[in-house]
Parts: sequence; structure tokens; C-alpha cells
Amino acid sequence: MIQSDIQNQVASEEIIKELCTCNGLCYERIEHDGAETKSLEMFFSGYPRIVGLSCFPSLVRLTLVRQNIQKISDLENCPLLRELWLAECCLTKIEGLQHCIRLQKLYLYCNRISAIENLENLTELEVVWLNGNQIKEIEGLSTLQSLRELNLAGNSISKIGHCLDPNAEIEKINLSGNRICSFKEITNLARLSSLKDLCLNDPQYDPNPVCHLCNYATHVLYHIPQLQRLDTYDVASKQIKELAETTVMKKVMYYNMRIKRVQRQLEEELEKLRERKCKLQKLPEEQIKHFHCHIKHLERDLEGLQTSGKGQIGLPRSFEGENANGEGESANEASEEVSLERQLLHKLDCLKKRITFWNKKLEEVEAIYHLEVKKKKKASNLAVRFLLTELETVGNTRFEEGSPSDSWFNSCYDLILSRFCAWDFKSYGITGVKVNRVVRVHNRILKMKFEETFQSFLEEEDFSDSINYKKRLEYLFYVLNPEVPLKKKELIQILEEGFGDAQKVPGSEEAVSLSNSLSICECPRIEHFRKQAKSKGDFEEPFRPGKLIISKVFLGNSTQARGMEPIIRANFPEANSVYRPRGLPPHAASAAGNGTVASLEKPKASEVCSSLEFRNCDCSLRQCEWFVFDHDLVLPEYVVEFEFITLVKEETLFSSLSNVVSEEGRRNPAGFILNRDLQCDDRALNMEPVVKPKPKIVCLDEKTILAVAKANVFSRITVLNLHGNRLSKLRDISRLTALRKLIVSFNEFTCLDDVYHLPNLEYFDASHNHVITLEGIRGLNKLKHLDLSWNQLKKTGEEIHVLRRHTPTVLTLNLKHNPWHKPASVRLSVIGQLKTLTHLDEVLITDDEAAAAAQFIADSRISQVSLLEHSRTDTEKIRILSVVPQAKILSQMSKNTLDMSKNNWFTTITALDLDGQHLSKISHLEKLGNLRWASFSNNNLTRVEGLDSCLNLEELTLDGNCIASLEGISKLSKLTRLSVNNNHLSSLERNVFDSLVHLHYLSLENNRITSLVGLQKSYALIELYISNNYVSSNQEIYYLKGLNNLVILDMYGNLIVWKQDNYRLFVIFHIPSLKALDGVAVEPPEMETAKDLFGGKLTTDMVVERLGHSDFSKMQELNWTASMIRTIDLMPPDQFKNISSVNLQNNNLTNFSGLILLPNIKVLCLNYNHIESILPRSKPPNHLTNRQLLHQKVTSSGYGQQGASKAGRDGGFNESLPPIMQSLEVLHLGYNGITSLTVLQISRLRNLKFLFLQGNEISQIEGLEGLPLLQELVLDHNRVKTIGENSFAKQSSLLALHLEENRLREANHLQSLVKLQKLFLGLNKIQELSELEKLDCLPCLKELSIYGNPVSRKISHRPLLVFRLSNLQVLDGVMISSEERARAELHLLEQQALPLANPPMDSVFPGLQSMTPKPCTVRVTNLGLLGGVNHLHGPEFAISQTVDDATGNETSKTRKSKNAGLGTSNPRSIHAEIAIRQAKWASATLPSHGTSQSGPSRMT
Repeated sequence: MIQSDIQNQVASEEIIKELCTCNGLCYERIEHDGAETKSLEMFFSGYPRIVGLSCFPSLVRLTLVRQNIQKISDLENCPLLRELWLAECCLTKIEGLQHCIRLQKLYLYCNRISAIENLENLTELEVVWLNGNQIKEIEGLSTLQSLRELNLAGNSISKIGHCLDPNAEIEKINLSGNRICSFKEITNLARLSSLKDLCLNDPQYDPNPVCHLCNYATHVLYHIPQLQRLDTYDVASKQIKELAETTVMKKVMYYNMRIKRVQRQLEEELEKLRERKCKLQKLPEEQIKHFHCHIKHLERDLEGLQTSGKGQIGLPRSFEGENANGEGESANEASEEVSLERQLLHKLDCLKKRITFWNKKLEEVEAIYHLEVKKKKKASNLAVRFLLTELETVGNTRFEEGSPSDSWFNSCYDLILSRFCAWDFKSYGITGVKVNRVVRVHNRILKMKFEETFQSFLEEEDFSDSINYKKRLEYLFYVLNPEVPLKKKELIQILEEGFGDAQKVPGSEEAVSLSNSLSICECPRIEHFRKQAKSKGDFEEPFRPGKLIISKVFLGNSTQARGMEPIIRANFPEANSVYRPRGLPPHAASAAGNGTVASLEKPKASEVCSSLEFRNCDCSLRQCEWFVFDHDLVLPEYVVEFEFITLVKEETLFSSLSNVVSEEGRRNPAGFILNRDLQCDDRALNMEPVVKPKPKIVCLDEKTILAVAKANVFSRITVLNLHGNRLSKLRDISRLTALRKLIVSFNEFTCLDDVYHLPNLEYFDASHNHVITLEGIRGLNKLKHLDLSWNQLKKTGEEIHVLRRHTPTVLTLNLKHNPWHKPASVRLSVIGQLKTLTHLDEVLITDDEAAAAAQFIADSRISQVSLLEHSRTDTEKIRILSVVPQAKILSQMSKNTLDMSKNNWFTTITALDLDGQHLSKISHLEKLGNLRWASFSNNNLTRVEGLDSCLNLEELTLDGNCIASLEGISKLSKLTRLSVNNNHLSSLERNVFDSLVHLHYLSLENNRITSLVGLQKSYALIELYISNNYVSSNQEIYYLKGLNNLVILDMYGNLIVWKQDNYRLFVIFHIPSLKALDGVAVEPPEMETAKDLFGGKLTTDMVVERLGHSDFSKMQELNWTASMIRTIDLMPPDQFKNISSVNLQNNNLTNFSGLILLPNIKVLCLNYNHIESILPRSKPPNHLTNRQLLHQKVTSSGYGQQGASKAGRDGGFNESLPPIMQSLEVLHLGYNGITSLTVLQISRLRNLKFLFLQGNEISQIEGLEGLPLLQELVLDHNRVKTIGENSFAKQSSLLALHLEENRLREANHLQSLVKLQKLFLGLNKIQELSELEKLDCLPCLKELSIYGNPVSRKISHRPLLVFRLSNLQVLDGVMISSEERARAELHLLEQQALPLANPPMDSVFPGLQSMTPKPCTVRVTNLGLLGGVNHLHGPEFAISQTVDDATGNETSKTRKSKNAGLGTSNPRSIHAEIAIRQAKWASATLPSHGTSQSGPSRMT
């Protein structure tokens, strides 16, 4: 031993010498130099153990890399050590560091350490590197408050949990190369507010499985927004963070929408159940009412009998025979009276028994209803939980609902049927199985684990047959512990995280228990239920519905279980799985022992025993239970909800197909009514004595009261029974000051405001009426008994307040069968506030119940205790992927509770969750100025109040209350999210929502809202949920058109969904920003279809939207320019009967079809459209709409009349068509591209006086035969070459004709225009003076324009015209004076005397120089009708103001721009005068009805 110590000492000296040599120290001077040495290093062997450090007491840094050190030692001699490197050594444990309390950096990477331990004393540690070890769990770091950097890369860590929560200062973490596979684990790092650098996918290590999931980076950046680097990449950019934030917000919106859709479906199913319940309860309730009515009648008769002194049961016969005056009656009469009273009592007893029977039926229906509701809610909650799981995993775990159209659904169905053995379930009365629902699970991470483990197994095994491994893949059922039912939370955990932490069957805790048989899975469960089931209250077999998890399993190397030996890995070290056959025959035992699975293959179809027809069942030979050790080899893929089919067919009470009254002889569950029950009722009602009908009192007066009470004066009336009448008022009832008992049951009262100041009233029965409020009852200070059952009372708080104030001594109160808004809390509310009550709803109030009610009332007020319990003080939101209100999230997850010891503690409250506290009023929040998130759901609130001081409130939830108005939130300008679902809102106040400028989320589902006008200025809205309200008009959609940020809209369940044709496309068109409507995504094809269907349509609703009302009676003008209108649909047209002027220029109209029904249009402006004809051209029959087909059958409409032959059209036979728009006098069709007046069908406008066709492509003047009243025709800027013989054959009334800028060479066929006063032929191609001479046929011509023609360059043209046209007053814009006329006559006389020779073109006649034509003046070729075009018709057209002349000749013949300025033309033209007059009139009358005050609006 001594020799060994000497050898160790020598070896240690050699190690120390090596250490000194490597660090440049002299071993001989170690005592001197060692004390000053602060840093030592040793690399690549030479230092097998830590020795000699006592020679270096001042050592600060020690680096030992790649040494064969197996244990940390000798560090107690280095109290000043701050940095320690023990890397790439052979350490297996962290130890020996307890004395290095100043250590700041610890590097222990690349060792064999399996646990983080013994670091508790190193509180100054800032850096810890433990990467490249064998650590499986993060632990032992809770005391390291100064930790800044932690490197755990390259270990086997799979969970993070809350282990790092104490290390709040940590800034850098490296967890690469581990087994972290869940986003939930990463979310735990969000609590480290100082974390700046996170690495889960370091290039030096393998990535964590979670890094392979979709949206990995987005998830990390959203939950840890302060990160500067992620996986060695710089992510400090603001744009990156905003992108992650936006992506997550979209996902939350999407899943919130889907969850609301599921909840909406649940509400629909519950509504069906409520309807069914009402139907089922209707008959019992009617019977109960009938019996109550009879009982009241009988009680009145009995009371009258007893009051009169006739027949008192229990008295001697001698006394019974005496009357009120002491006179005796005969024994027979006394016997009859006694018999009558006994009959009455017997019948009353029978009727009450029948009431008890029917009340039991009501209770049974109610109980079954609640069971059905529970089932529906359970299924819905599971669906919601699935969606929340999808959201939390960012879509990496998805759940797909199956349907019979899916092949995998049918495969699951067939698999279950193939593994169902009817003989195994025969003893339970089960004959079959029915699959109700199959959900397919897509879990990326579990699938990845399964494939990796499966692949590693294949690589390790040497398969002789490459396909053999496929036989080891099987779909098996998960076997549950029969005594522990599968809860929703556990199911979700299995589907999300696998079977690692799932419950195990006793005896196989280390393995996952599975089976290929439904019998093995379900029979133990059924046995357990049969043992535990209680007969009372069970309306059906509790085991009938069931749930299965079908998993894909790789069995690997299998072996058979040995007897009852525990299934643990130690007992089967070579096996991957163990199986236990249910009924394996002896000859198969050896095969099973060899590990084969041949006997477990899927049975053939012929072998399946799914019915009792298979007498020789051998299913047990195939049935087997499996135990798989490796959880990663069990992949849950399907969740199946099924139902067993029992031998006895039982009719479900809540089936919509079942009848209320069932047949005799069938097995019916509780709640069903049999015919014999109704027969019993008839027998009871027909018992003697039979109630005789009496006349019903409709109005109560003094005489009637005295007659009913059988009294002479009011002061003696103590009992008044008015049962069974038709009274709705109790006039003068307050005069009955002595009244002690009042019965008004079975009348028609809606209120009881006549019942007041009855100081002696003790008994009041107002049951079986229609009372909706108790307001008005007062002064009933002695009332002991009050019956208000079977009425219509709804508002619990208001009615209790009236009773508490005005009936202070009431002892018994009956409020049953009223439709209370909050029925669950009525009883405790009443008991807690009416302290004197002894009986409520015919049930005795116990002391425990009274104490519970008192506590209920105490808890229903906001107090310091409730604030302390339900508030939080967080300054930031918890970043979590959830749709739950932030107040609830904080109350459940945050630990920042309220500290009332601080001064001004109330200012620290930021979150308040008071859901389900039965609050009737929000109060005592005046000092909560910093409150940001609040929730008051599922209370009894009737108004929003008490929040005026909470000006920082950002999120408010008020679901499930009785709120009727939102007036109390108008001051909460910072509100971003508001939820008021399931309340009683009927309107949305505009003043409230106009002030909520930051509101981007609004949920108002299940209210009574009829209009959306209040949301018109909620421009920040992104999500709007308003399903199941009363919105019915498509006009309401227009109020949302300005909400350009609206992305999600849900209006399902409103009347508009069914009333509006093409509702979905209508909404999509008018709110183009929508991405989802009614829970369904908006697809691009839908948007295109919506544009095609509704684009460019001017409708009544659009007019209403612009006007702000729907009263068109004062509307005289319709001005809708530059709005891309294609069609007009102003229906019904009678609404617009006062419109006389329509301006629709600069649109895309092709016809008048939408205007022909407006009865009184006089002025119509359609410039700059695409008008082809007055009515649309006929289409092939297969392209006609229903309306066009209808009009085609009606001759007067003009639809379908365009199909005449070309010869007919060209020949001008439009006169045969009936006239339309007979009030129209002024029509503007400039710049429409019109080529033919015949196709235009202009002659159908028989009363037209002014027609403007400038700027078109007309080449022939035709089709005017039907316009005999035409006074002015404008055809400027067209392509007219000649005037036909019949062009103006019937235009004898024409006063002005505009033909400028055409291609005329001749002035023929104008002789029919005998009244023409103005003719404009400028800028044509007339060359010869002889053409001018043809104008002699126009005797009334006063104004003529021929400038711009070749003939105008001839000097003699003006004198010629002045001379030949004696009535001409203006020529080319220049007035003709008498002197000029005389000179023209003289000139022509001189010309006749001169030789016939043409003078040069440029010669000037003496005295005519000043009379040369001026440059052409400005021409009006189109009217800009910005102020309207009303009042343009009339007998006179006086020029009201001048128009400045334009300089220069207008020689350009190009078409004017569509957006060019309007309103330029010859100042002498009539239509120019009209335009000037209009402009002047409009300037004095604006604004006008139907015109835009802020410029034209463009339709989208």
C-alpha cells in the first residue's frame, strides 16, 4: 500500500512537471511562480487526472482539453477560479465544484455527463457549456440567477418545460442536436425576456425534429420577438418580425373563423333540440294548463260551497243540516251537499295526480334534452379542441373530418366491421356496430419519429425477404384502461404527442396496449359500465357510444406472452412487441412461440363474423392483444366514434322522425306519451261534477266587481276570484282596500300595473297569463303568497327588484314556467334577495340553500376580494396561439397577481377576468385606469356601465349577458377587440362605433340586430362576426363598402342570406377586400363571377346608399356620371316617378333598357357611353335572361322586337314598333360610336324635341320618321356624305339643324324643313355656289354657318347668301346689317353687268373688307351637365349670357377625348343656349336630389 502511494506520488509529480512544461513554468520554482500563476492550459493528453492545483492558489483560468480525466477533483485549492474548461474528457458526473463559488464560466462539453447537478453553489456562473454530453433533462440550474449563456447542444433533451424560468437573465441558448419536437416546448422559452440568441439548428449539430416542421421560424419569432439571432442567422430586422406577426395573425384569424363556424353549427343543432323539446313539451304543458284551469274552477266552486255554509265535511249530520239562518234542511238535501263536496275533493285529487304525472313527463323530456345537449356540446368541444391543437402546432398536427365519399373513411369502416364479432357481444344485446364519425390525424412530428425509428430498425435488421417487414406493419386499436375513461384532454395529448405518457393497462405499464379485436377493446369497458351504471336517471345504455383510436403499428420482433408474467422490457429483452392470443389452439402455440404473426393477418371477407348468422365462429383464434415497447412505432392515425346496435330497436325521443304520442306495445324510453295516458286524462276531466262553462268577463267595472264578489260595497270585499276570463286590465281594483285574496289566473294580462296600494292583500294568483313585466306593482306590504307561474317574465333582475321593494313580506312565490333569460341563476337570485321566502316554486327553501344564495349574491358584486382573485398585473400580452380572450389567458397562465400591500394597487391592474360571476352590474372600477383586457362573459348584465374611467381598455368581452345597448363603451377609444355575442342587442349606435377608431375585431353573434348602419365608419375593422341576427336588407351591405380593411365577414343565419339573390356573390362584389365570408374562403373565380354579375349595375340600393335614405318622392334628378355603369335596374320604377332629368354620361351603357320604365323622364344625357340601340339587341333564346324572355312576350316593352329583317330595318319600318318613353323631350347621345339611326330605333321616342348625336359615326340620315315634334337635331362630327330624299321627310317642326364637321358636298333635300331657323354646315366639303342656292327652299332660315367649306373661300359666297336668303340674320357668326344687304344687292347687279369671268379668289370688293367672316366661333358639341339638366324643355330659349369666341379656325376632324372639357359650340345654336341656361339655373339650385356633391363616384 505504501509502495502504491509512493508510485502515485511519483506519477503525480510527473503530471505536475508536464503541466509546468506545457505552461512555460519551472517545476523547481513552482512554489514561487505557482502562487502568481493565474492561467493554466493542457491540450491533447498528458494530464490524466487533476492534481497539483494546490501549487496555484491564485489560479483564475484552467483549461484542460482532450484529457483522460474521469473525475473533477483538487479544485478546492482554487477558490479564485473564474473560468474552467474540462472539455473532451471522460467526465461522467459534475462534481467537485462546490468550492469554486466565484466561477463565472464553465465549459464541460464533449464528455459523458448524464445529468446537470451540483451547481447550486455557483451563483455567479454566467456561461455554462454542456454540449456534446448525454443529458436528457434540463435541471439543476434554478439557483444560477446570473446565467447569461447556456449551451446544451448535442444531448438527448426532449422537453424544456419550466426549468429555465428562474434564469431570467439568460441571453443565449443553444439546444441544437437534441430531440425537441414540439412547438409547445419552444414556447416555454418565451418567458425568458432577455433571450437574444437562440439556436436549435446549429450547422455543427443535427437539427432538432421541431426544425423540420412547417412555420418553425415564424413560430419562434412570434413567441420570442426580442430575438436578434436565430440558428446563427440575424433576425433583428423589423420587417422579419412584422412578417412573422402578420403570418400568425392571419392564422389566428383563420382558426378563429373556423372555430366560430363549429360553434355556429352547435348553436344550430341546439336550436333544433330546443324546437324538438318545445314540441315534446307542448302536449304535457297543454294538459297541465287544462288541468290547472279545471282545478281553479273546482276550487272556486268548492270555496263557494263552503262559504255558503252548505255541507261541511266532518261535522255531525244535525249540524250539517242547518242553514245560515239556523233553519234545518231535510236529510236528503244534506246528504247531496256532502256528496257534492266529496266529489269535488275527489276530482281535485285526481286532477292533481294527473298534473303530477305530466310534470314528471316534462322533467323526463328536460332530462333527456340536457343529455342530448351534453352530447352535442361534447362533440363540438372536441372539434374546437382539434382546431385549437392545429393552431397551437401551426398546422403540423391536422385533423381531417371524413365522409363516406372518402376512401379512407370506408376503409376504417370496413376494418371495424371485420374486427367485430357479434357472438362476443351477444350477452350484451348488441347485434352490430355503426360508425358515426371518422377523423383522420395528420401529425408530422409523430410520423417523422415513426419513419426514423422504423428506418433505423430496418438498417439494423438483416431481412432475408425484403418484403417481410411489411407483414409486421399492422393497424390496431388502442386498448384503454376500462376503469379510466378516455378524457378529451388525454385524447388530444395522444394524438399530438403520441402514447408516451398515455395511460397503460395494468401489468403492461412500459408498453402500449393494442388489439386487433373490437371485443378485447370494448367488452371490459361495457362490463365496467354495467357494474357502475345506476338505474335511476339512465335513459339509455351508457356503453352504446364508443371511441376508438386506430394506430399504424410496426410490430418488429414479436414474441408471445408467458402466462400472467408482467409485460415489461426486462422480461422480453429481445422483443419489440409481445402478443397475447385470446383463444389460440394448441397446434398454433409453437408457431406463436416462434414469433410469427401469420395467424394475425386480416381475415378474408368470408371469414368476418359481423352477425349472429355465423354459428361456428372462430374469431377468437384471430383475436389478439399486443404490447409494443417502443412508443415511436405506434402512430395514431384515426379517431373513430361509433355506436353499438342493440337487439331491441328503441325509438329516440329527440329524433325528428319520432311522434310525440307513441304506439302501445313498443319499447319506449322515458318521456314518451302513450294513448292510454291521454285516455286517463279524459276520464279524470269527465268525472262528476262536470265544470259548466260560464260567460267570460272582458271589461271590469264597479257593477261587475260587486257581482263577482257577491257584495254590496267595495269595503266589504275580501276575496275576488276573476279566474278564467278575458281581462287585461283591473280598473278600480285599488279601491278594494279590504281585499285579502285576489285570483286573476287564466286571463290576458300583460302587466299588473293596476295592482297597487292594496294594504291587506295576502294572496295573489296571477298565473297563466301573458305578464311580461312586474313594473307597476307597489304597496303590497302584507302579501304572503304570490303565484306568477306560466307567464312571460324574462328579466330576472328587474322583476326581483320590484318584488323586493314592494312585497317585503312574501313567504311563498311561484315563478315556474317563465322564459327567463338566465334560468339557471333564477332560484339563487330570488332566494338571496327575498329574505322572507320560505317556499319557492312549491319547494321548501333549506338553510343550506339560503346560505348558498347569500353567498351567490355576495359573489355577484365586484369587490376587493374578487379583484384580488381575478385580476393580473402583466404589462404585456402572453404570446400564445389561441383565440381565447387575453384576459382569460392571463388569468389562467400568468403568475403576476395583485399585491394590495402596495400604494395605489388598483393602478397596477391590467387584466380582469370576471366570467361567470353572476354580476348584474359593473361597478367599483373607477380607479382601474390602466385596465387593458377585461372579460365579463356569462353574467347577468343588462347594460354596459362603469367603464368610463378605463380609457386604456383594449379588449372587452361581454358574451352571454342580457345587454340591449352599447352606449357605455363610446369613450373607450383604444378598444381593438369587442365581443358581445349572445346578448339582446337590436341596433348598433353610430355614435358608439364612430369613436372606436382602432376597433379591428367585432363579434356580435346571436343578437337581434337589424341594421349595420352604425358600422359605416368603422374603417379599422378587419374581422366582423354578426351571424344569427335579423339583418334582412341588402342595403345593409352598402354600409360596409367603405371598410377597406375588412377581411373576414360572417353573416350566416341572417335573413339576407336567403332573401338576397346570389347573396354570396353580392357581398363579395361590394366588399372586395373580403378573404372569407360565412366561414368559407373567397376564391378568385368567385370574385370574377361577382364582377360579371354585379359589376356596372346601377340599382335602387346604390341610390339609397348615396342619398342616405329610401324616400325618392322629392328626387327630381339622377346624376351618376363616370361610374362604369353597364346596366340599370331601378326597381320598382314607381318609386322614381318624380325624376325628370337623368345624367349618365361617361359610363358603359349599351342601351336604354333600364330607363324605359321610368315614367316621367324629360331630359336624358347619355354622352360618352356605348349606346347601340334603345333596347338591347335580341339574343339567341339560350342566352336570354328570364326577364328578357318575359319582355319578349310583351309587345309594348320592345324586348325581342329587334329581330326584324334587315330589309325592314333599312326600309325605316320602325314606325310599326310601339312608342316608348313618351315623356322624353331632350336626349343626348354624343360620342357613343353610333353608326345607324335605324338600328338605334330613335323613332320610337315620338315626343322627342331635342336630339344630340354629335361625335358618332353616322353616315346616313335615316330613321327619323317617328319624330314629328323634333325641334333641334345635332349631327356634328359624324360621317354624313349626303342628305337622302326621305331624311327629313317628316321633320316639319325642326328649327335647328347641326351638320358641321361631316363630309357633305351637296345641300339637297332640305325643302321639307319649312320651319328651319338655324342651319350649321361648317367644316364640310361644299365647293360650288350652286349648292348654296339650294338653300332658297328654307324660307324661315335666320342663321347659317358654312365656314370651313371650300365654297367659303369664294368671295362672292357671302353676298350671294345675303342676297338670296332675305330672312337671314346671322351668317358664320356675323350679324347681317341692312347696309351689307344693300351692298350685296348692288354687288350682284354689278356682277351681272360685268363679263362672265370669275374674279381671283383673293380680290376684295370695295366696301366689303370689314364684312369678311371672322374665324369660327366656339361650338358646343356636348353638354357638361354637372348641375343637372332639368327644365330644358319649354316654349322659349332666350340667350342668358354670352360665350367668348374662340380664336382660330377649327379644322381638326379628329374625335375629341372622352375626358375633354365639355360645353363648347356655336354660341348661336339652341343647344348652346340651353347649356348656358342650365349652368346658370344649376348654380342657383345646387345641391339637388340624386346628384353627387363631391364629384362622380366610380363603381368597382
